[in-house]
Amino acid sequence: MSAWKINTIDLGKIAANCYLIQTCRGSILIDTGRASKLRKLEKEMKNSGCRPEDLSLILLTHGDFDHTGSCAYFQKKYNIKIGMHFDDFGMVERGDMFWNRKAGNVIAKKIVNLLFAIKKFKPDFSVDEGYDLTEYGLDARVIYIPGHSKGSIGILTSEGDLFCGDLFMNNKKPSFCSIIDNKEEFDESIRKIKDLDVKKVYPGHGKPFYMSELACMKNI
Repeated sequence: MSAWKINTIDLGKIAANCYLIQTCRGSILIDTGRASKLRKLEKEMKNSGCRPEDLSLILLTHGDFDHTGSCAYFQKKYNIKIGMHFDDFGMVERGDMFWNRKAGNVIAKKIVNLLFAIKKFKPDFSVDEGYDLTEYGLDARVIYIPGHSKGSIGILTSEGDLFCGDLFMNNKKPSFCSIIDNKEEFDESIRKIKDLDVKKVYPGHGKPFYMSELACMKNI
């Protein structure tokens, strides 16, 4: 039996899932959803027996608005420490989802950033490949998996649970994420995951699924 409990918090479409992991040393929140879903997030956390002030860490899989929306609030009100990969820092510090992404239509970028603005904040520390979470009561490590964004990470537990951000999704069926910034890096991240002992995947969008359900892995 695990020494921790995983709670999946589904905030709805275009909001991204949040994962509340309760351990003997406090609770870890993986991603925070859209800012507009803050009240629902707090309610779901409370229903799981966790008050915001009980959080020992917020860990972000990447810097997009639908994963980082409530960070500024938690950091300012409760002084919760926030960790993410350094390569996505500029996204949340500047409020620009395209900060580390390839060049594209300038007008489209401005419109997207206007409609889906990131609430700016400064991460407390950077995490990278191999970062150990045992001090927080979770036997897990960070996996660097760029491709969706330059600073995308996953969290892999010793029991084979992978919190993958937007590497995979499961809206209709388990699949690769449809938004890829760097195809070469994305494919390399997929190959890395194939070599790991992953049993269950917790995606940023859609329901958790078992790795054996991901048929498209055979094509990489």
